Amino acid sequence: MNVTKRKNLYQLAFMPRLFPVNCYLIEEEASLTLIDAAFAHNANSILRTAAEIGKPIKRILLTHAHADHVGALDKIISSNSGIELWVPKRDERLLNGDTSLDPGEPQKPIKGGVPRNLKAKADHLMSEGDRIGSLIAIDTPGHTPGSMSFLDARDRSIIAGDAFQTRGRVAAAGQLVPSFPFPAMGTWCKEMAVASAEKIKSLNPSLLAVGHGRMLESPNNELEEAIKAAGYK
Repeated sequence: MNVTKRKNLYQLAFMPRLFPVNCYLIEEEASLTLIDAAFAHNANSILRTAAEIGKPIKRILLTHAHADHVGALDKIISSNSGIELWVPKRDERLLNGDTSLDPGEPQKPIKGGVPRNLKAKADHLMSEGDRIGSLIAIDTPGHTPGSMSFLDARDRSIIAGDAFQTRGRVAAAGQLVPSFPFPAMGTWCKEMAVASAEKIKSLNPSLLAVGHGRMLESPNNELEEAIKAAGYK
């Protein structure tokens, strides 16, 4: 595991050279917010990093409910009964293994690894504009129907889950990168994903942090190129 600090954010990168999976600790005044929870076997590393920072994990926020973003939830939550789990409202069903679609949604199969036998249940369901600590929830559907990103109001960093990847090259969800195709293979609706990529770019992030790959500082030019390459602009 590699730990990289930028501003109020710590990136915890697991298997960065093989199959990079990231989660993030966001530092608040007296506590930490964990965004995503990697795989089950990463729980001890996440808890150890929080202990080294010296603040308790107060809440966990999910960008979406794929298995590689929720694996350590049960162990981390069991470590402290006061930890709250915040889940995108639309992805709560996916967290419980339900891949059904709403009538008004694109009728495309939900892809990617769906959680199985997860005990963790949402304490709060998030919607666009919700403020959780220093973070503002942003609807960015496409990779899954309920995917969300989080804008840190203090410095305009955005943690975008799998709305973008930077492994291989910078790409919007659904855009195939041959050297690391897995985010594209797990994307539900490419058209919605590209619209969400444009939404993220329009927020003029100072830093982009994603689920797979390195962080980007002042990323707008790279985001623009990725959106153009996706073929919808």
